[in-house]
Parts: sequence; C-alpha cells; structure tokens
Amino acid sequence: MNPVILLFGGTGFKLKRVVAFVVVTMFAILFMPIIAAMSVGTATIGWLAATPDAKAAETQGFYMGGSMPDNTYAWGNCTWWSYAMRKWAGSPIPNNWGNANTWDDYARTQGYVVNNTPAVGAIFQTDAGGGGYGHVAYVIKVNPLNDEWTISEMNAPTLNVVSQRTFTKEAATHYTFIHSKLGAPQWTPTPITSSPPYGTGL
Repeated sequence: MNPVILLFGGTGFKLKRVVAFVVVTMFAILFMPIIAAMSVGTATIGWLAATPDAKAAETQGFYMGGSMPDNTYAWGNCTWWSYAMRKWAGSPIPNNWGNANTWDDYARTQGYVVNNTPAVGAIFQTDAGGGGYGHVAYVIKVNPLNDEWTISEMNAPTLNVVSQRTFTKEAATHYTFIHSKLGAPQWTPTPITSSPPYGTGL
C-alpha cells in the first residue's frame, strides 16, 4: 500500500488542512509584529502621559534593530531594552536578574548602589505595573535646571515598542534607581548618538 495513504488517509487526515495551517502560522509569524506596531498611535501617547507622575511622553516606535546574543531577557520586554541600553552605554549589568520586580533585590545583593536618585545611565525600577512583574527602564537625561528626568523604555504601551517619559523631580521618591557597583571606578555613560531603527505606523 502507498505509504502516503497509510500516513494521511487512514484517519481522514486532509493534506489541504495541513497546508492551510502552515500558511496561517507563517502569516502570523511574519505579520503580527507589523500589525502590533500599526495598532499603536495617539492612544499610546495618551496612555503613557496618563501614567502617575509622568509629565510628558513620546513614542519612538516599534524596535527593528538587531538581536543581542548575550541578552537573555525576553525579547520585546522592558528588561531586554534596559539591559541593551546599559550595555550600549558601556556598563553592562548581569543578564540573570529575572523579572523587573526583582532587579533591585539582585542589585543590592551584588553590591550595586540602589537609591531614589535618578542619574543618566541608571536603571529606573519599580515593582508596580507590568502585570505584576514590575517595570524597568534606562535614564537618558536629567535636566540640571529643574532636575526633571527622562527614561527610555520598552513594552510600556505594548510589546517591543520603545517610548520615553519625563518625570518631575518629586516623582523620583516613588521609584528605585540602580547605579554602578559600590566602589567601582567612575563611569561616564557612552552617549547613544545614533537612534535605533524603528518601524513605521506609530
């Protein structure tokens, strides 16, 4: 008997269904990121701006840059972006700190300075948000005139979308900031001069 019939015919298996399933699966893999990006618009900016203590917000776009082999955090999440930003800035942090709500705990046990003072290059951290997993971001600016501070973050509005938020000086007391290790040499963050590539539709 034809082995193909034995494999597909005995149980009423339809080859057309297999083909259709494969086609639908490939479509989802290839086009879901684009659909996700296009679904983010002015509503995203409104959502970010409505976040407690946020003074201003700006959506950068759907990140279309390359991968980072040693970045073991989940792709598209805030942890992935914060690790990447810190590495790009010249002071990488460990890649095994888990979810965002445990970053401050790991940092303290490993000798990092953790406080409520924002500084360029520091990791912004909070146990709140993220569906119970917390949230982390990278501090890109502190205004010397009024001490307002700005973070770059991923997955605040949705997966893999990068955005920025600016906070008042007073808001810093509600959050945690992870700096360098205690006693480590003075570190000046390398300016990230070229913006990563972002997708359209935002």
